[in-house]
Amino acid sequence: MSESYFLASHDAPTPVDLVLESDVEAYVSAQSEYSRTFLTSEGFKGGAGEIIRLPDMTGKVSRIVFGLGAAKDGLALAALSSGLKGGAYRFDFVPESVNKTTLYVAWADGAYKFTRYKSRSHELPQLVIPDETERENATRIAASIELLRDLVNTPAQDMSPSLLQAEMQELADAFGAKLSAIVGDELLDQNYPMIHAVGRAADDEPRLLHLSWGDESRPKLALVGKGITFDTGGLDLKTGGYMRLMKKDMGGSAHAIALARLVMAHNLPVHLNLYIPAAENAIGAGAFRPGDVLTSRKGLTVEIDNTDAEGRLVLADALTRAQEEGEPDLLIDFATLTGAARVALGPELAPFYTDDEALALAIEKAAKAAQDPAWHMPLYMPYESMLKSSIADFQNSASGPMGGSITAGLFLKKFVEMESWVHWDVWAWRNAKYGNPEGAAACGLRAMFEVVKNRYG
Repeated sequence: MSESYFLASHDAPTPVDLVLESDVEAYVSAQSEYSRTFLTSEGFKGGAGEIIRLPDMTGKVSRIVFGLGAAKDGLALAALSSGLKGGAYRFDFVPESVNKTTLYVAWADGAYKFTRYKSRSHELPQLVIPDETERENATRIAASIELLRDLVNTPAQDMSPSLLQAEMQELADAFGAKLSAIVGDELLDQNYPMIHAVGRAADDEPRLLHLSWGDESRPKLALVGKGITFDTGGLDLKTGGYMRLMKKDMGGSAHAIALARLVMAHNLPVHLNLYIPAAENAIGAGAFRPGDVLTSRKGLTVEIDNTDAEGRLVLADALTRAQEEGEPDLLIDFATLTGAARVALGPELAPFYTDDEALALAIEKAAKAAQDPAWHMPLYMPYESMLKSSIADFQNSASGPMGGSITAGLFLKKFVEMESWVHWDVWAWRNAKYGNPEGAAACGLRAMFEVVKNRYG
């Protein structure tokens, strides 16, 4: 579908002018008398999301004028494409200070609709991008974000561990990658006990999915994504309101898969290894229990304080595996890990954790350039004491309610033996915005890809 967001050419696309609020006066004065009168009468100020449809003498729309405000919101243009019902468009006037790639991402972001279960089809508005390089780059990014959003938006009935594996197989086939899977009791035979414990109560068996791509002589890039395809909370059962969106608890895997797709689509010179521990945290006779002690792949023992802190358990085994075939040059994990991250930073600011200061600075710089909001959070070691256990090496959740995202990061840190590691605690979701309903969203993906691309490309 993403191919349809952009066109190489069109006979008669509707022109679109993008105007900063600081440029409104100059822009309006440069228009025809008719357009000046119309824009003035409509009170156009160039505010973010402000839309003026300029009619011709017959009443048909001849031009669209869209306000970018102060260009603080990189996805503001989505408010335009989300409301367009088909048709072809082209950018006629774009401020030099605005990043074109970000505009293309925003266009696709707004045009995207999740229609798998809709009886009516949706006609996409298409943007003409004459420059082949710009168009191909925009398409690669849009396709990867679309994949992420489709995976997260799909209900658990159609996105179980085995169906997530099928999606990854399609990706592997498309890019000539290799996919392997360790499923069910094979996880015990091959020493992935915590992945097995979390998913053993579900009908669809837990599994570790491993996609590998690229020349093994290249720098090793390892990606890990939390693939909890539905999270009831386990025996520490979530209430209905908190369980409602738990189809998105595999959002970390969707981010890691999308990043892998970007790496392969850009043919970056790396040896890519993607690890997805996929499981459903279900309730049943075989469910793991509060008070159980699990032995991890690394050999560390974990007392289960809360079965709803299951994502870090599957990630721990996968992170251990990711470091076993020679230390990666860079290790990245994505997870919808804690509600505490949302309390701390809200719905749109993606927190990331790393002790690698150079990597943190690179992410901060890329996030600002791509207008993909992210914030460096501390792995504050004194909080490690909150994970103490009297009968095991440590427990899986903190003894108190404070600092929950930090202590989750510290838990994962116990399974990482390298400096160049970054952990993203993302929401993978967005409240209703830009004229679209609430749904899946990429959080930190573009910023992280910019870092990877600059590092290896």
